[in-house]
Amino acid sequence: MRSPFALLLFTGLVSSGVALLPVLSRELAPGLVRESLEAVLSQPIQPVRSSFVDSEDSGSSINQTVVPASADETLSKGSVPPTSVIAPPPVPQPAVVSVSTGEASWYGPGFYGNRTANGEVYRPGTMTAAHRTLPFGTKVRVTNLWNGRIAVIRINDRGPFVGHRVIDLGHGAASRLGLTASGIAQVKLEVLR
Repeated sequence: MRSPFALLLFTGLVSSGVALLPVLSRELAPGLVRESLEAVLSQPIQPVRSSFVDSEDSGSSINQTVVPASADETLSKGSVPPTSVIAPPPVPQPAVVSVSTGEASWYGPGFYGNRTANGEVYRPGTMTAAHRTLPFGTKVRVTNLWNGRIAVIRINDRGPFVGHRVIDLGHGAASRLGLTASGIAQVKLEVLR
């Protein structure tokens, strides 16, 4: 045997399931390699259970703890072994500032290339809308009450200028909400913070 460290490293690699490196096996005497391998392979394999714990003091970071399964936690026939899945942190939902309902319309091809009230160029497929009073840049969750479709849009223009309509949607928003064919729909507007 050339090095006790090589034996420890070899034993650790074999017990953790890592393939042997040819360089490491040359460091040990051939008889010792066979004896060590037989000793490691004759040991029973313990199942490993993973649990993930949120660290209270570290905010949203997740620490991983690997816990060996005890004898009473052995898997029974037909049971599914535990999986180690890291759940993504919950996505915070934006706060709703106000809610209103009314009729929505949309504007499209005749306005492409024109400037909106905030100076942007109006393009096909935009997730924007015109509103009479909401500040530019305000995010609004629009729900089509006729089909249940939802879209979050950004206010970048003024309008609509027809008395009973509450919002005038851009082409992309109208498509997502499914009101391009009908031209109008009853909607719920939720102004987001």
